[in-house]
Amino acid sequence: MKRPFVTDATLTAIAIGYRNQAQTLIADRVLPRMPVDEDFKWMFYPLEEGFNAPDARIGRRGRPNQFEFTGQERTSTIEDFGYDAPIPYSDVNRARRLREAKLSTIDPEKRAAEGLADMLLLQREVRVAGMVQNTANYDASRRLALTGTARFENYGGTSDPINVIKDGLDGTLVYRPNTVVMGQPVWSKLRSHPDLVNAVKGTESGKGMISRREFEELFEVQQLLVGESFVNLAKPGQTASLGRVWGKHIALLYVDPAPAAEKLTWGFTGEYGTKVGGRIEDEDMGLDGGFRIRVGEKVKEVVCAPSVGYLIQDAVS
Repeated sequence: MKRPFVTDATLTAIAIGYRNQAQTLIADRVLPRMPVDEDFKWMFYPLEEGFNAPDARIGRRGRPNQFEFTGQERTSTIEDFGYDAPIPYSDVNRARRLREAKLSTIDPEKRAAEGLADMLLLQREVRVAGMVQNTANYDASRRLALTGTARFENYGGTSDPINVIKDGLDGTLVYRPNTVVMGQPVWSKLRSHPDLVNAVKGTESGKGMISRREFEELFEVQQLLVGESFVNLAKPGQTASLGRVWGKHIALLYVDPAPAAEKLTWGFTGEYGTKVGGRIEDEDMGLDGGFRIRVGEKVKEVVCAPSVGYLIQDAVS
């Protein structure tokens, strides 16, 4: 009988689980959470209203120019995300007997809850990465696609990461980006680029690597976020095929770490309540019945100010 845990005493002393470590997940720092109701509204104010400066002079018998300030009310609705893991009572009882006999340390209930929580976090990481790397979430004038030798792994080509990134940081509206987001494959190439090494280290050889802190100081940004996570691209039941969650682009974003009403930020995550975890009885599972472990959350990711973001597409090939 196939069970979600091993029963061989010679194998259960050590449990090795492959998973994305917490520090590799960056979604909550890219789109920070803010508490909202299940249906929530946010205001989008027309771009021109923030920059209008018509003549304010008033004639001796004239009237001041009049202006009406408008806003577009936009509505979003929380979405439910969650997973279940069924566990027959026979598995729970067998695992308990093995633990009592010192033949195993596996608790299928705990294992299921931890596994579901990891999956939930990774699924959110995939959603947020998709939004950050989607060209539709940026103004057309705030996107740059690199090709050929202009890509940043071409150290001897025409690649110019300092000016490309600097121009992007200077190319957004109102707020200069304070956050740079990229995947590990991009960072691995970029940190060794001779132009960056020379600028930071003051050498002419171009050999070496820069740190994340040195990158932040060079470009005067608050944080460099590097997505390191993997996701299984294979369909259920097929051999695992791991791919990077974060692709080959660089996003320059203005991110408010504590988003709230009336505060400008490229995007945010509306969160209703807190993450939930529980146990649901299921009498129809197997002969003895069982239960389902459920883990979930109610959130909605929103891009609300595309003009404070800039996307460098295909930074590496």
